[in-house]
Amino acid sequence: MDTEVKLISPVDGRVYAERRHATAAEVALALDAAAAAQRSWKHSAIAERAAYCTAAVEAMLAMRDEIVPELAWQMGRPVRYGAGELRGFEDRARYMIGIAGEALAPIAIEPKAGFRRYIRREPLGAVLVIAPWNYPYLTAVNSVIPALMAGNSVLLKHATQTLLVGERFAEAFRRAGLPQGLFQNLLIDHAQAARVIASGRVQQVNFTGSVAGGKAIEAAAAGHFLGVGLELGGKDPAYVRADADIGHAVENLVDGSFFNSGQSCCGIERIYVERAVYDEFVERFAVLTRAYVLGNPLEPETTLGPVIKSSAAAFVRGQIAEAVSMGAKTLIDPRSFPADQPGSAYLAPQLLVDVDHRMSVMREESFGPVVGIMPVSGDDEALALMNDSEFGLTASVWTQDIEAAERIGDGINTGTVFMNRCDALDPALAWTGVKNTGRGTTLSRVGYETLTRPKSFHLRYDLKS
Repeated sequence: MDTEVKLISPVDGRVYAERRHATAAEVALALDAAAAAQRSWKHSAIAERAAYCTAAVEAMLAMRDEIVPELAWQMGRPVRYGAGELRGFEDRARYMIGIAGEALAPIAIEPKAGFRRYIRREPLGAVLVIAPWNYPYLTAVNSVIPALMAGNSVLLKHATQTLLVGERFAEAFRRAGLPQGLFQNLLIDHAQAARVIASGRVQQVNFTGSVAGGKAIEAAAAGHFLGVGLELGGKDPAYVRADADIGHAVENLVDGSFFNSGQSCCGIERIYVERAVYDEFVERFAVLTRAYVLGNPLEPETTLGPVIKSSAAAFVRGQIAEAVSMGAKTLIDPRSFPADQPGSAYLAPQLLVDVDHRMSVMREESFGPVVGIMPVSGDDEALALMNDSEFGLTASVWTQDIEAAERIGDGINTGTVFMNRCDALDPALAWTGVKNTGRGTTLSRVGYETLTRPKSFHLRYDLKS
């Protein structure tokens, strides 16, 4: 097996970092260390766990000035936005640390004479976290901090494209003084990850990535009776009603479509607009889209960086070309974005109209800076189109009628319903998906349930009762 790992930067196509995969012996030692460390960690007080995790968060934030340009080099995020991911990292981590005491407390049962009964939340053991490159700190922290707070040990396998993020996590926990073995960064390939999953040495695997990757995880886990949490693909829709604040909707939906070059799990990939406001919405959307600055993400004026690799850009270009061949119309001239060159990872934002669900750009995940906009007659048609997808992570409704938003939301087959916002995450709410978007939950109190198991205590102390 080739053990060399090369991180190719989307900025200029050159090697940015080189490492090697862990050997089988190193992986075995990591699993041994995780099991040994967790045996004592599970008995630690939640306040003690919180102190270590909080120190690790603060250590990570202290590396901000190094992390921001490092992110740009690894995955193309403009430096002007890099600190935002760390703010989200901090928000999620501190929230999950803060609710741990209540979320992990034993569940009390109604009194029964002569008995003491309760349900304790027990840690699972070792948790394997397989994190993606697109939001490398945010996606990883969703599982890493709660897993440790719940009394588990953690093994982090980060995407090769953002392998330095795994090293940053390891350094943060080292600076925090976390007992050795409780958190370990593993640089392993897909085959090695499958062997770890099937080893019987991990009790939970949380994966964020593609549908194909999720199927591979499930195949590796089959028959081994471990927990599996999967956040997979998305094709998140937005519906703009005639009563919406159009300016607010345009501003937020343009950002929701193109932030991070459209490479967001919950980014907006298709928009349905009531006919009464369709023309105004499209015109204002196009004007704001043309204001993006595509270029080197290390430059402070850049608002749109490259996608992760040239093949990803080629896929999106192919979707656009197919849609045009089927009657769609592009409203953005790529020539207005000189950095957009055929064969490169630099891709201009694109807005498509005259689209329909025959086109892959309205059905298959794009994961790039393109969005299609369709007019609809009203709520019923919008709802049918939003549900016409194999995915279901988030959906947003843009209206000034909260009852309408709740009614429409009840009918959408999705994990999260937004009103007048999108591409956002509140750590107090469960982060989950349906259909081919996956299964399982991170964040919120519910997220702790997937990182623990119930253990019932049925204690009879009065034999006369």
